[in-house]
Amino acid sequence: MDIRQKIQEEMGDDDVPFLFLDGKEYDKAIAGVAMGFGGMRKIIYNYDKIIQILRKDMSLEEAEEYFDYNILGSHMGDATPYI
Repeated sequence: MDIRQKIQEEMGDDDVPFLFLDGKEYDKAIAGVAMGFGGMRKIIYNYDKIIQILRKDMSLEEAEEYFDYNILGSHMGDATPYI
């Protein structure tokens, strides 16, 4: 069972599935789950680990630019993950 399945089974709500970043490579950057007002649960990702993952194929500057535009800048609704 992968981390996504484990989180969904242990902490999920069938009516409101967790939203994960696109790409299983980011699963290694999952830091946990946060619960907010009204019981909304969101995935938390570790910024430094995401940058490390991106650095495998990019310079630090490229990784930070990619992160800012494509990850931090993406909005997926109320369940958008925290970084």
